[in-house]
Amino acid sequence: MPPETIRNIPIARPCLGDEEWQALREPIQSGWLTQGPQVAAFEKAFAARHGVPYALATTSCTTALHLALAGLGIGPGDEVIVPAFTWVATANVVLYCGATPVFVDVDPQTYNIDPAQVATAITPRTRAIIAVHLFGLCADMDALARVAGEIPIVEDAACAAGASYHGRSAGSLGRVGCFSFHPRKTITTGEGGMITTRDRDLAERCEQLRNHGASISEEQRHRGPQPWILPEFDLLGYNYRMTDLQGAVGLVQLGRLDVFLEQRQKLADCYRHELAGLAWLRLPAARQEERHGWQAFVCALDERTAPVSPVELMQSLGERGIATRPGTHAVHTLAYYRERYGFAADDFPAALRSARQTIALPLHNHMQDSDVAFIAHAIRSCEQSRCAA
Repeated sequence: MPPETIRNIPIARPCLGDEEWQALREPIQSGWLTQGPQVAAFEKAFAARHGVPYALATTSCTTALHLALAGLGIGPGDEVIVPAFTWVATANVVLYCGATPVFVDVDPQTYNIDPAQVATAITPRTRAIIAVHLFGLCADMDALARVAGEIPIVEDAACAAGASYHGRSAGSLGRVGCFSFHPRKTITTGEGGMITTRDRDLAERCEQLRNHGASISEEQRHRGPQPWILPEFDLLGYNYRMTDLQGAVGLVQLGRLDVFLEQRQKLADCYRHELAGLAWLRLPAARQEERHGWQAFVCALDERTAPVSPVELMQSLGERGIATRPGTHAVHTLAYYRERYGFAADDFPAALRSARQTIALPLHNHMQDSDVAFIAHAIRSCEQSRCAA
């Protein structure tokens, strides 16, 4: 039994150090702070690491998803299929384009979009399917591809940097992939995102859209022979450019990605060992043939046999200094979507159960095995206290 009763274990903590600090010197000293050579280097390295020819840095995964859909030409009258259990941004970006999100339920074991449900939701208006690699586990992309046919699959790979599916990297599995560098993710630039694709035309369109619709980038214009001549703007675009400060940090973080993933895999294995035998706590799914990104370690409580509710467990762990969170939302139950579309909570039962029963335990690269043991002991103590009562 751990001797102490309280520790400070945050749900997530970015792993940054002197190398990232030093990387900021170049853009600061050069004065080139907006999108420029550091972002370009980060994009090139990220594309190579994820097995695609094109990568485009953005301000967030949300803006990456918006750009991806806009680049695919999705607009009013179109439908985009979205899993009902995901972060709200996955659905919001469909509305940004004036299109309609069509929710489908998820596989209750993996929490990822259920290909069988997708098959029943496709209509002549379906223009894309967003497959979320939730918590770092890739969706069943082969099954989705069989169902989708010619409909493009957009990977919401916010949680899945470095993850793989049957030997292929997340971000290379669909028409386009979108990643997040939020501080809760494995690698971070503070805020930030990335688009990946094999489609040259789509990459060029997204590149133009992220820079106000300009025909050439700011760097190209400023470094060209006539920087005073403004480019042509033949698309209605956005300002979704990453800064070179972020690009410099991202490049260092990317170089540490595989080490981070190995550490997270060991922590996940430690959790499995320490929590083995708790029949009321279902541990996260993983497949041997895939590399899990382990952005989060999300468990589900069996509502019939668990000695405590998820809220009670999170409260008890919080009293011991252990930060937790629910897995994520059932988007159709959120006020905006519930009121706009008239959803009932049980319209997507697996998503609803997942939202009500899941709990994300701390998982980050500052943790040690002893932290996992402490957390597991605290969870077992909850069970023992309730049983004794």
